[in-house]
Amino acid sequence: MQPSSSPRVVIAGGGLAGLSLALALKRSLGAGIEVTMADPALRRDPSADKRAYAIAAAGRRLLEALGIWPLVAGEAQPILEMTLTDSSLADPVRPVFLNFVEEIAPGEPFAHMVEGGDLTRALVAACTENGVVLKAAAVERFTAGSAAVTVQFSDGERSDAALLIAADGGRSRLRDAAGIGWISFPYGQSAIVATIAHERDHEGRAVQHFLPGGPFAILPLKPGGPLGFRSSIVWSERSSEVPTLLSLDTQDLLAEVERRFGLQLGQLAFETKPQAFPLSFGVARRFVGDRIALLGDAAHVIHPIAGQGLNLAFHDAAALADAIVEAVRLGLDPGSEAALQGYERARRLDVTAMGATTDLLNRLFSNDVLPVRLIRDLGLGLVDRMPTMKRFFIRQAAGVASGNAAPRLLRGELP
Repeated sequence: MQPSSSPRVVIAGGGLAGLSLALALKRSLGAGIEVTMADPALRRDPSADKRAYAIAAAGRRLLEALGIWPLVAGEAQPILEMTLTDSSLADPVRPVFLNFVEEIAPGEPFAHMVEGGDLTRALVAACTENGVVLKAAAVERFTAGSAAVTVQFSDGERSDAALLIAADGGRSRLRDAAGIGWISFPYGQSAIVATIAHERDHEGRAVQHFLPGGPFAILPLKPGGPLGFRSSIVWSERSSEVPTLLSLDTQDLLAEVERRFGLQLGQLAFETKPQAFPLSFGVARRFVGDRIALLGDAAHVIHPIAGQGLNLAFHDAAALADAIVEAVRLGLDPGSEAALQGYERARRLDVTAMGATTDLLNRLFSNDVLPVRLIRDLGLGLVDRMPTMKRFFIRQAAGVASGNAAPRLLRGELP
């Protein structure tokens, strides 16, 4: 199939999930596998990425198994409490309907907030140290054969591999080239994201305001910035309103943020420029094809209402790592249909369930219909009074509900 006696895997897309998978394969198999990561973005300085991610407990265990967590833990902010409110924008008081103060295990919060640049920098360095080939070029096209897939890179190089992994985002060209269908629809909402500086301590509390235009999430970050403390906001708003909002001058836009943010954390200021991204739902009809597997947003895109996008991608990486490592150790072809069937089965139900849940939550809460509002507030209040139910929801959100049935990386073990 190729000159080397070790199978080669090419990962197209240098995002956090792709980098985690590349590192997992090399940490588990060493010289027993060749891994090439291809993405023009590898030329960029990862420190420029100021996006913040909610890393659930299962994702943190994955990063611990890879040796990455100790490198970023000092910059990670634990989420110690989650508060949910449901109100109209004009309501003078926003009553708390549901409050989570839970740990997965003693000393283990259900999630941490980590900035993307810190994670990417640590993963790129670890991949380099472990022998992953980092190639600052795109995968332009590929041809799948019975024994190998031939990959053409944008720098003119060609390579044969056992498996091509498409981690090139929700608009994946490789998914389309593989003839894998895509089911999608827009939400008519966009997410405005920014880092907000504030003068009072958030005390590790995350807040999710359910507003008629969409959820407004306040997510705690490590202290710092011009006012001493920082939080990330994910402001879902009707897409028709977003151009007008972003055209406001800084102080007027900050006033709109304050209306949603509240005054409990004192003076506010923008630490990063607000950016908007259209929101949609999308899922691939298949997660695998002829010598190709889809990873992360190339396989599924969901609403950010529960902050599960990256965590779903980490689940993909863990499940795919299990499938590839097992095949290689058994002397089997890691790009064969038989080797990839387990990945398809492992991820289909989880992704479908999470996509349906986030879609339902967004539709249920992104409106101001009084009867619907009364019913959902009653439901939130009932859950708040049921400790067993609250623990169930927290474990689901933390990604640890599957226990020993979860992929090894999500249990903190290398495959």
